[in-house]
Amino acid sequence: MPTVTISLPEPMKDWIEGQASNGQFSGVSDYIRDLVRQDQSRKDQREALIQALIEGEESGVAREWTGEELQAEARRRVAMKRSG
Repeated sequence: MPTVTISLPEPMKDWIEGQASNGQFSGVSDYIRDLVRQDQSRKDQREALIQALIEGEESGVAREWTGEELQAEARRRVAMKRSG
């Protein structure tokens, strides 16, 4: 596996080593890989949110729903998710 060398201030190095030795990770590399995976996931979620916002904005003007219409639509969506 390729390696990367980084320079950190002593307090950051100490923090990373402390987190890596808490028993959840096998070492510093494992901890850093976990941080990178989390960052990748956050970026993917952010992009999905941005795309959903764009789609919502492009979908046109919103309309008001009655309570009955909203409940019916919620039931319809739940049924769709359950059916696959």
